[in-house]
Amino acid sequence: MQFPESWLRSWANPDIDSQTLSHRLTMAGLEVEDAEPYAPAFSGVVVAKIESIEPHPNADKLRVCQVNDGSGTLLQIVCGAPNAAAGLTVPLAQVGACLPGGMTIGPVKMRGLESHGMLCSARELGLSQDHAGLLELSDQLKAGADLRTALELDDTIFTIKLTPNRADCLSIQGVAREVAALTGCALHQPEVPVVPVMLQDRLAVTVQAPDLCGRFAGRIVRGVNARAATPEWMKTRLERAGQRSVSALVDISNYVMLELGRPTHVFDLSSIQGGLTVRWAHEGESLELLNGQTVTLSRDVGVIDAGHGPESLAGIMGGQASAVTLDTTDVFLEGAFWWPKAIMGLTRRYKLTSEAAHRFERGVDFSTIPAHLDIMTQLILDICGGQAGPLDDQIIQLPKREPVTLRLSRCVRVLGVTLDSQQVADVFTRLGFEFTHNDDVFQVTPPAARFDLEIEEDLIEEVARIYGFDQIPDLPPVAPARMRAVPETLYGPHAMRAAMAGLDFQEVINFSFVEEAWEQNYCGNDQPIRLLNPIASQLAVMRSSLIGGLLANIAHNAKHKQNRVRVFELGRVFARDGSVVDGDLAVAGVSQPTRLAAAAWGPAVPEQWAVPDRAVDFFDLKRDLESLLGARASGLRCVAASHPALHPGRSAQLLLDGLALGWLGEVHPRWAQALDLPHAPVVFEIDADTIARRVFPTPQNLSRQPVVVRDLAIWVDADQPWQSLLDTLEHQIASDAALSVVKDIKLFDIWRDTSSGKQRSLALRFWFQGQDATLEEAQIEHCMHSLTEALSRQHGARLRT
Repeated sequence: MQFPESWLRSWANPDIDSQTLSHRLTMAGLEVEDAEPYAPAFSGVVVAKIESIEPHPNADKLRVCQVNDGSGTLLQIVCGAPNAAAGLTVPLAQVGACLPGGMTIGPVKMRGLESHGMLCSARELGLSQDHAGLLELSDQLKAGADLRTALELDDTIFTIKLTPNRADCLSIQGVAREVAALTGCALHQPEVPVVPVMLQDRLAVTVQAPDLCGRFAGRIVRGVNARAATPEWMKTRLERAGQRSVSALVDISNYVMLELGRPTHVFDLSSIQGGLTVRWAHEGESLELLNGQTVTLSRDVGVIDAGHGPESLAGIMGGQASAVTLDTTDVFLEGAFWWPKAIMGLTRRYKLTSEAAHRFERGVDFSTIPAHLDIMTQLILDICGGQAGPLDDQIIQLPKREPVTLRLSRCVRVLGVTLDSQQVADVFTRLGFEFTHNDDVFQVTPPAARFDLEIEEDLIEEVARIYGFDQIPDLPPVAPARMRAVPETLYGPHAMRAAMAGLDFQEVINFSFVEEAWEQNYCGNDQPIRLLNPIASQLAVMRSSLIGGLLANIAHNAKHKQNRVRVFELGRVFARDGSVVDGDLAVAGVSQPTRLAAAAWGPAVPEQWAVPDRAVDFFDLKRDLESLLGARASGLRCVAASHPALHPGRSAQLLLDGLALGWLGEVHPRWAQALDLPHAPVVFEIDADTIARRVFPTPQNLSRQPVVVRDLAIWVDADQPWQSLLDTLEHQIASDAALSVVKDIKLFDIWRDTSSGKQRSLALRFWFQGQDATLEEAQIEHCMHSLTEALSRQHGARLRT
């Protein structure tokens, strides 16, 4: 919410400067995001009036102006502005003036004629970007008056970031209430005028939906002049609050909303046939809104019917058919209380921006509707003229204001400060709460504007805000210090992130809400978990995999000319499952496991002179995964399998110690092409809980004996995976004590006979080492024979000669 400080101080003017006021509001929960001067610093600029003007004798586009600056002597100023004219009141930068940017004005000669000063545009003064001509001022301003004083430019524009529960502060009145409570200054409430009733005309209003509208008030005003000019003071306040001036009737409605927090609507009375009906929409009805957008309505949308169909989207935006124009003479003013639940989410559904809905969906004061309509009516009568009819006020169904109990002992225990009942009572009095007090127990009736006060903790927060968060002492907790041992086998999320960063990956955090196409394409999930109220229409389902987000990250970086991307994410995914996952984080019917996923694209290593450029592949990411697993990598198995997101011949299901761990593989060419990537990324996604425990390292004695290396070349069927052969060798070593001297086995070469593709030759290398004595040749030969026999027996391997 944006507003000028001067408008706020017209309601509550504490004896503190702008910076202190900003700090007090922020510490009270109304975060001041920005506090910028309305106008940049400049001096020596006054109000001036052009008395006469004539063409420059030596230039076609310049004119010579005689300007009255209030000194009694006319100044000659050469000006090229197209709107310069006799009788115009404009800003004048006198000789010696300093303008924004550091420019100093001095006497100059322009095409042979002296010019004593400069007539200014709005951009030259830093007030706007308009530089089409001179800034035209009101004729009511006195020549010679300082421009900063005349236009009240020494003002500060506050921008406040409000939490959703503080709808009561979406107005100058609401913020002023807070300022008065925080500082103890007087709150200047406007007097509610007694509107003279000159007409007896009434408009029949029928409320058919009490769960949509709890209170409806309105009156007819005839004979208004819609072409009347909006007063400068009102235009100034609206513009500094970020609202552009439209017309007098619209400006008055916006002004009442910003000052009092009361969204209203002005109907053109000639467009209403018979009366108004407040109801829920019929399925399939359509309505053209004020912004020109036509929306199709459903049964859960509230409307105001003007006799021939919907004329307004209740609590959100009016319809084009009943909008006031400059030719409007008779209007109907409407103010209502719309139930927040009836308004929530509709602006996002219809992709609308509505200040009214922003307030109604959070809750608006329902007790002051008649008073605010009287204030609005009087403004219309004063500015646009006309005659007002009686105010009709229907109370249908209003929220009950249930008292909330606050125990002083509970308040003291939560805040950690010593407070007495008088201090708490003073806080409630300053906030304007109605309360009773008995035996250190307060019964508080929430005001009609405060929809955020429902439980005891809400009242404790109010006490803390007004007492001052910065006055709560910063005391360390008093407790016995007990050193707790950190489990060395625990592989927590921080350790996983650190390990991935050490492997040259960058962490990303993506939305849990994803596009439905991702679920279908990357997960084969035709029944994703849908959101009832998505933040954006394309982010409509919950993710069941992290792969889609990582691929989107890579595509985004590729479009920005990044040729190497390595990213990872640690986060939850969501799937339909009745099982309970992580205790209190489980939702009925939905499991939320934590996954770790990584994706690499581009060169395997950064570009350098020492290593040839090579694209990252399956085995690069497998090596990263093995580094992540550490000692548990020996239990990792890759089983050829297909996955919707992965290349059918370059993907594998991962098993760890026989348990399903996840997937690893190259992205399917179809999806790489859809992302406009020249080559496919490689990804893995694993279950974080499965690797959450590490193997505790155990020390072992190092042998001092020499290492013996032997090579073995064998023929095996081409369809025999290397992992199955390695498993056979490891099983044989484990079952034969004599083979304990085998320390390592590596595959270092593969050769295929081009004449026959049924078999391939594998070259294996074995490392042998004794613990207490040097190995003899016979002992090594026995080991090699035993291992060769195991391969022959299990896989039909034969020696390559």
